This record gives sequence, C-alpha cells and structure tokens, in this order.
Amino acid sequence: MATSITIYSNGNLNMLRAIDMSVGGTANFKVGLVTSAYTPAKTTDNVWANASGSEISNAGYTAGGAGLQNPTLTLSGSTATFTTGTNTVWTASGGSIVARYAILYAVGTFNSLVNPLIAYILMDTTPADVTVTNGNTLTLAWNASGIVTWTSP
Repeated sequence: MATSITIYSNGNLNMLRAIDMSVGGTANFKVGLVTSAYTPAKTTDNVWANASGSEISNAGYTAGGAGLQNPTLTLSGSTATFTTGTNTVWTASGGSIVARYAILYAVGTFNSLVNPLIAYILMDTTPADVTVTNGNTLTLAWNASGIVTWTSP
C-alpha cells in the first residue's frame, strides 16, 4: 500500500544533527499522521510546524504522533544505517483514522530548528486517503534493512 520513504531536502542533515546531539543519550523521533490538506514541499518544509496544521485529530490518535521505538544507528565499514526494530502502530478508537501521509521528524531543537523534518511516506500510491475503521490498526512496518542508509566513498 505505501510507497517508499521520501527524504526532505534537509532530512539527512536533520537526522544526523539529532543523533549527534544525543551522544551519551538517546535521539527521539516521532511519526505523525497528516491529512490530504498537507502537500509535502520537499525542498522548503523543514520543521514539524510546516505539516502539523494538517495533523489528524481524532480516533484515538495523540497529537504529535507516536514515538519511533528503539531507533538505532549502526556502522559497518563505510555504511551507516538508521533502523528501528519496532513497527509504529495506531489503533482507531472512537472513529476512523483517515490519513494521507506519515511524517518522520526529530523531537527537540537542533541548530535552531524545532522538531526538524526527516522524511514523509505517501501511504497510498493512488494517492488516496488510508482509512482504518474503529477497532482496527494502522501499522507502519519499517524496513528491517534500514529506514535510511548512508555510504561514504
């Protein structure tokens, strides 16, 4: 159903800043759901506030989205890979979840950016809204090979 993840123009830099600032701690990332009222501007959208005005607001969804569980950065040779071992899941409660995009962002302030954007996922290639009815779950199944991979020459 979902297409591949699209990195915002500054997404890699934003992610690396968040990881760097958490040395000795843990970088926090969230995934928010937005409606079709949001149109990603890959080159100009840079912080969660650019998308949050179109965030869904019902059906048991918590404002700001869900925390990305167990984010990990691993290094193997000249390749760094950002992964999570846990899918992100929402259960519709009291109505249906209706969303068009999932937005990955870092939580905090990095280089004066508050909650910088990393990437977005168009959840249906049509594109169309994804609707999850009351009592059912919406699951983002993250690729076990990594969400983002960087390779140095």
